[in-house]
Amino acid sequence: MDLSQNHAIAGAVSGFLTRLICQPFDVIKIRFQLQVEPISHTHSSKYQSLLQATSTIIREEGIFSLWKGHLPAQFLSITYGLTQFYSYNKLMEVMTDSKINNRQYSMNFIAGATAGTIATIASFPFDTARTRLVAQSSTRKIYTGLFNCYWTILKTESVRTLFRGLSLTLLQVAPHTGLQFLFYNISTSIYRRLVPDSEITALNSLLSGSIAGVLSKTAIYPMDLGRKRLQIQGFEHGRVGFGKFFHCGGLVDCFVRIVKEEGVLGLFKGLLPSQVKAAATSSLHFTFYEQALHLLRFIH
Repeated sequence: MDLSQNHAIAGAVSGFLTRLICQPFDVIKIRFQLQVEPISHTHSSKYQSLLQATSTIIREEGIFSLWKGHLPAQFLSITYGLTQFYSYNKLMEVMTDSKINNRQYSMNFIAGATAGTIATIASFPFDTARTRLVAQSSTRKIYTGLFNCYWTILKTESVRTLFRGLSLTLLQVAPHTGLQFLFYNISTSIYRRLVPDSEITALNSLLSGSIAGVLSKTAIYPMDLGRKRLQIQGFEHGRVGFGKFFHCGGLVDCFVRIVKEEGVLGLFKGLLPSQVKAAATSSLHFTFYEQALHLLRFIH
């Protein structure tokens, strides 16, 4: 098995394990992002804080609702992880061999941004289905599962719906993934300088991944929120019981309406659980990837 296949397999394993552990953070983050009312104890909003939202979901829908939309999310994560790490390492090889750029950190950013773009296009329909399944009310389900979700969307809407918000996502993913790989490599480089002749350990991957996840997610967060709002357009009937439905006609209109109705801070609604998720996801993503890669190299 060649090195490229090892990167692809390690990326897929990393995507699967990370998603399995971090899915509850994603469910809560999406619920926050789709809520128009303020996330505050001083308002009669459905979700008012991280702990309150978690307990509300468990009380009303059961603990396994924290893994709602898990099947499409797993397809998303496995496809994304496999494609991302395979593309990243291929691009780094090409740039290194052809000497396109001899600056390591800028190469990390360019390769990461491009790999993220490729992985997003490949996995985006899973993201749309995941969002719809997480967003729908448990008492008034529109979709019974992943395949029913796709069938219903194609039957009642169109294939374009599966890619709604893709352009916004690509604007978000390219800098996000580029920054993620950049910050991760900067962090691991600092570690190597502090501890000479050392290999990347699981602890170092966890710490570096956490730093990379929080910094990169915070930088692009409004784009992520806008994407979620766009993905539920036309889905009013599935949001009964979640408060006011958010209508928008595109990216610019989405941001204008959010600022007008929810204030500038509305662009960062759900940031805390998103940062918690980003820290956990990124740290585990890189750690599982590095450890799976070490295991594959040992086996072969």
